[in-house]
Amino acid sequence: MNLTYNVLAGGTRLGDIELQWQGKGWMDALGAERKPRRRRKKRGNPLVKDRIVLNQKLETDKEITLEGPPLEAFRVQSAHVGSIITLTDSEGKGFRGRVLRLSKEKASVLIFDSFPSPTESPIEIILLQALPEKERMEWIIQKATELGVAAIIPFKSERSISLEERESKQKKAHRWQEIAVKAVQQSRRARVPSVEDYCSFEGALEYCREDGLKILLWEKDGKKLKEVLESFLKFHPSLEKEFLSRPPLEKGGEGGFKCDRPEKVYLMVSPEGGFNEEEVRLAIDQGFVPVKLGQRILRTETAAITFVGILQYELGDLC
Repeated sequence: MNLTYNVLAGGTRLGDIELQWQGKGWMDALGAERKPRRRRKKRGNPLVKDRIVLNQKLETDKEITLEGPPLEAFRVQSAHVGSIITLTDSEGKGFRGRVLRLSKEKASVLIFDSFPSPTESPIEIILLQALPEKERMEWIIQKATELGVAAIIPFKSERSISLEERESKQKKAHRWQEIAVKAVQQSRRARVPSVEDYCSFEGALEYCREDGLKILLWEKDGKKLKEVLESFLKFHPSLEKEFLSRPPLEKGGEGGFKCDRPEKVYLMVSPEGGFNEEEVRLAIDQGFVPVKLGQRILRTETAAITFVGILQYELGDLC
């Protein structure tokens, strides 16, 4: 079986290449294998891995058994006998438990403590981070997880290092999800954020198609964050019902101000050197608002963690 396709470069047709099916894959006339383009899996709301939620009321000093979906969520956290984990009961209350026994089919956990308030933020922060050099990505994943982000998406910007360049010195990307898991355990979070696969700038924007507050850190010509938070609902009246699930906050600035909580915030952080004009234009077309953090130029890891902290204070559960 043969297949012919057109070769284009810069909008100009260069010619046709005939592919032949060789049993395992498509081969061109020169014998070079042509791998099929990978398709991103369609997912509902996949950015966050489930927390351990049980369909029962929990009490301290009681032993429980994890099976089925709660056990699957338990395994995401790489827990073992002796580990301390965070669980959520049927009433939405948070508890701490120690793993007593573990088998392939179930885990026994002793509940020894409860939380007076939830350990997860009421807002879902999606951090889109241009890949930084050296070990800064690992540091960002750790601290952003501790601050409560829901997902982290590393991507390639024109002025950022590529994953191939970074991994040529020392391979560490395979540890990113493990770093998030350990940060969850340290910070007593109930939910493990997903560290998505490294992708292009355009690929990162594909994660941001749902409605939400979308912020692009741009040091060149961004708006003030306070103004963006205050005016968000004024310019999005159609989203009012979706985002008014919680009472307005009275925080920020001298005298305070009120803003309603969006349920999802997308935060896109540039590499050192910033985004170029075309990237900013593409992000604005997707609904992002350029924002700057004062007049000082911050390193990309400083900007990411500072901004996540500000968002959790103004919209989330930092108080």
